[in-house]
Formats: sequence, structure tokens, C-alpha cells
Amino acid sequence: MLEKADNSELLHRRIDAQNDAQAVMAWLDEYADSPQTWKAYRRESERLLLWLASQRLTLGDINREALRQFEAFLADPQPSEQWVGPSKPRTHPEWRPFRGVLSPASRRQSLVILQGMFAWLVEAGWVRHNPFRLMRDKSRRLNNQTPRIERYLEGDLWAWLWQWLNSPSAEKGGRDEFLQARRRFIFGFAYLLAPRISEMADARMGDFQHSEGRWWWHVVGKGSKVARIPLPEDMLECLAEWRQGLGLPERPSSLEATAPVLRALDGQRGLGQNQLYRLIKATFHQAAHALAADGGTPGYVSALRQATPHWLRHTSITHQAQAGISLRHLAESARHARLDTTSRYLHNEDSEWHREQQRHRLTNSVTTPLKPSLSRYNGVD
Repeated sequence: MLEKADNSELLHRRIDAQNDAQAVMAWLDEYADSPQTWKAYRRESERLLLWLASQRLTLGDINREALRQFEAFLADPQPSEQWVGPSKPRTHPEWRPFRGVLSPASRRQSLVILQGMFAWLVEAGWVRHNPFRLMRDKSRRLNNQTPRIERYLEGDLWAWLWQWLNSPSAEKGGRDEFLQARRRFIFGFAYLLAPRISEMADARMGDFQHSEGRWWWHVVGKGSKVARIPLPEDMLECLAEWRQGLGLPERPSSLEATAPVLRALDGQRGLGQNQLYRLIKATFHQAAHALAADGGTPGYVSALRQATPHWLRHTSITHQAQAGISLRHLAESARHARLDTTSRYLHNEDSEWHREQQRHRLTNSVTTPLKPSLSRYNGVD
């Protein structure tokens, strides 16, 4: 994979690269100003490069059959001990490129990213063709848009979770009280403002600003887009409670421009994205265990076990839509570039449709039992 390319092919190349890894890095450099996109694209391209190395192939060797094999590999990376493992630092000897089996949506996302990478590499003259163009059903298989967002917590489950998060279980002034308060604030922040996990980890106290009698959250989101989001009253209360626990005044000031919102145990250092991700996942698992012990609905227990931090964003946007917030304002709060992205969170119409469909009953137009006529079967016309 990392051997130098044949000199005869270098004549047509438009990037300064000596091997596949360097060519992929040149592609990734195009996304340097969008850290989260860069990280996601690196993950998928790295998986491909590692798989190619295991097959003794290069990017230029991929044909339709190799692509088919890679699709199968994404669905079931084997041998699992070589490819699948818990989250570890990339330099750790037990680091693995997969945390588990990828869902169909995650596999589609991987192929969408790699299709774009190959299109770029063709233009760069690094490979001769894009194998994705040979997919007969490409439009269906690479369509990464689902009709509705389904990975969210239903209203009753969120209500139980929030009550559980607020259950007093720690002694005053101790380490456990700090951890409980931080966990409660993280989930309140995620539910009320629908941030991406990177936006939560990067949030600074100075991002909460007061203007003309109103409080706003200023955030630099996906694609380095700057947005200003209104703070609900409940978010102000959550923030005030969290700041009091940190020994700070209830309201942030402009002097705290660089002070992290989420803090480590020392109350000073910020939380990294990976640490925040693991904290939220661990909370979901603890909640699932508590709900199961409480005799909760198995479906709800299963949802908590499956939930990831991004479910909180989906839950927030879905519940805002169900609360009647207009599509236009909801799209602005979610920072969606297209309204049809936001419309995937609108479950109200489904509920209304389902409710109205119940009017259609077997007894609507028939008031007496039907008695089948046997005349036609007895030769009588």
C-alpha cells in the first residue's frame, strides 16, 4: 500500500504524494477547516486503507469485486479480534478501527464518504477510475437520507431519564455530588440546545451572552458556521445551578471568554470530546440498568442501551418539533442548511395520520354481520 507509485503513472498526477496514505492525506487536507468532518473522513478512509493492506491491494487495485468485498467487510469485520475493540487512544496497542458492527446507516455513510474520496482522487490523477460508478443501484445504496429520524428518546422515556438524573443520591460537597451535578447539566444542555458533542466540549462560558434583555448561545458549528441560539429559561436555570456548583456567579460575563463550560474534577480544566462521549454513554448504560431494575418497559431499556450522545441532539430537535416550534426557527436552532433535513424530525404528522386512520373501521359501513351467499357456488346465477 505504501510503496512508491510507478514512475510512468506519475506524469499525470496533480498532487505531491508518493503512496496511497499520502494521497488520502492530500484529500483530507481539503477539510482542514472543518475538524469534525476531517475526523469522520479520516476514520472511513483509514478503515479502507487498513483493509486494503490486509488484502495486499492499493487504491488503484479496487475494482467492482473488491468494492463488493469491502462492503461485506463493513457489515462484519473479521477476524473481530483484529478489527473490533473498545475505545482506546490511537497510539494504544489495543486500538482497533471499529467499536462494533456498523449499522446499515453507518455503512451507507462510509460508502458515501469514500465515493467522494475516489472522485477527488480521480481528478487528482492518483487512480484511473472510481469503482463506485459501477454500482448498478448506486442511487439507492448510497442514499444516506432516511425518511424520519428514529434514533431519539420518546417523550415518556426522556421524562423518566430526567427525573432519574435529578434523583438525590450524593452527599453534599463531595466528589459524587460534583459528578452528579455535571452529568445533570450535560444532559440539560444537550436537550435544551441540541448541540453536537464537539460543540459541547468546545463551549466557553463567554459564549453565553446577554443582548437587549435576552440571553443567547453563540456557537461555531459544523463547517465553521457561526450561529446565535436563543436560551430557554430552563437552560438559564441549568447554567446558573452548574455555575453555583463551580463557585461562580449565576450569570457568565465577558471576562470568561476562554473559560470552559464543562469542567474536569478540579473545576478548572475542560472536558475533551472523547471523555464527554464516554461519560454520556456510561450514563445511558447506568440509566438502562436502573430502568430494568425498576421493571421498566423492555423497549425503553433497549433504547437506553443503544443510545449514543448524538441521540440527545435528535431527541432535542424532535421534542422541539412536537412542542410546536416552527420549522423555520427549528432549522435555525438546529443549524441545518436545508429545511428538508429538519423536516425529518417532524413526527407530529405521523401521529395525526395514525390517529385519523383509526376512523376507518370494519364496522363503519356494515351494521349487520355479512352472510355469504352460496347461490353462485350452487350453480345459481
